[in-house]
Amino acid sequence: MKYLLLLFFLPLYLLADAKVFVYHRFNDSEHQSTNTSLQELKTQFEYLKKNNYEVVALGKILNKLKNGEEIPSNWVALTIDDAYKSFYENGLNLFKEYAYPFTLFVYVEATNSKYNDFMTWDELREAKKYGDVELHSYSHKSLIKLSNQEIVEDTKKAIEIFEKNMGYKAKIYSYPFGEYDDRVQSEIKKFDFISILNQNNGSINSKSNIFDINRIALVGNVDIKEKIKYKTLEVEWIEPKEYPKDGILQTIKARVNPGIKEAKVFISTYNWQDVKVNNGIIEVKLNKKLNLNRSRVAISTDYYTISNKLLIK
Repeated sequence: MKYLLLLFFLPLYLLADAKVFVYHRFNDSEHQSTNTSLQELKTQFEYLKKNNYEVVALGKILNKLKNGEEIPSNWVALTIDDAYKSFYENGLNLFKEYAYPFTLFVYVEATNSKYNDFMTWDELREAKKYGDVELHSYSHKSLIKLSNQEIVEDTKKAIEIFEKNMGYKAKIYSYPFGEYDDRVQSEIKKFDFISILNQNNGSINSKSNIFDINRIALVGNVDIKEKIKYKTLEVEWIEPKEYPKDGILQTIKARVNPGIKEAKVFISTYNWQDVKVNNGIIEVKLNKKLNLNRSRVAISTDYYTISNKLLIK
């Protein structure tokens, strides 16, 4: 009987999982919170190389997921949001030196309006020779704060201008600020992207939702040896669904694999709290005031095996 139970629960613990990382700026000391220095980038690339991680195109991971195939745990994909000029001027050469593919997501309005800090269409077309270039909205507004019609208009405009200048239709979308909810996801899915990316800690495995791909941020002062430990905990979130109107988070309720007996929950600005799991159900009464307009709620078994929920006021 114990052997049969072990077999039943093996998939929870042994699913192979790949990692997708996201960058923003490179060697830009004026914006430290979103910056990665070239020395840090080289240290990260050397770590991946020496520890037998294979940096693959994001599309290669997505194809495995689409076909329901196991994704090797040593696969890593690298993405860059916004298309800041610092990638073209500083970061691109190191990607080329290591022959590491990348997917660059374009903030269309910034490029199309020729904002000083962003890549031009010519530079994007040049970068396309070494990686993939995809879509990161038109206006880079928090989609949660837009109406359905505004989301549609923003996305249509982004698609049209992108295709006119790049010569092909974008296939993959990443949320501005990584902010989304079920309503936003539903609207973006209507545009037939093959995948949509968030910015949550976690991994990609054969059970991942291709329209909710986790990406781990490598910005600021980070240690890739710690970041690469993150894995995705399979969770069905029941509560909360959205930011509470009164700003008080009353309950966290979720369904996890019944083999889990203990877990931890986290809310931004509060410490981790140990909780019991009853027949696969986590339910904890909190009555906690959310102290941030952008609050993260998480469930984990060991701090690294994790599922995140982002609540935006």
